Amino acid sequence: MMVGVAAIELRYLMTIDVDASFPRALGAFPLGERRVVAFDGGSFRGAPGLDLAGTIAAGGVDWQTVRSDGATELRAHYLLVTDRDETIEVQSNGLRIMTPEVTARFAAGEELGADEYYFRTHVRLSTGAPRLMHLNDRIAVSTGERRRGQVHVHVHEVV
Repeated sequence: MMVGVAAIELRYLMTIDVDASFPRALGAFPLGERRVVAFDGGSFRGAPGLDLAGTIAAGGVDWQTVRSDGATELRAHYLLVTDRDETIEVQSNGLRIMTPEVTARFAAGEELGADEYYFRTHVRLSTGAPRLMHLNDRIAVSTGERRRGQVHVHVHEVV
């Protein structure tokens, strides 16, 4: 019997649309093939009722490791800039898993449905903006969609 265990709930926080360059292959490393994806910009918008929207500063990056089983480990680090010129640091770590068939279709330029692969991350947000300080004290998770030249990240805070 588990006593005093709180239920975990998710509440939609924001959607982030990242403009991403083509992955740059860095070669084989002990844990798998390494790639880096530069972020060229993009935008974000908060849940309805939240005064939270803006752009993604150029210069963010996603370090990726493609494991021998085909899964891709993701480690993204980038900066959101609100319409009020406030900054929010984003650190996101997770996994994207596609079957070989889905990977081949994606490589051929076909658009995929988000339900055709697994793309989940753990997201931490950090800011010095007084009105957004509550973001520093939250854990978030996301689902992602990889499109040609763009990544859509749907962020939910754990409440």
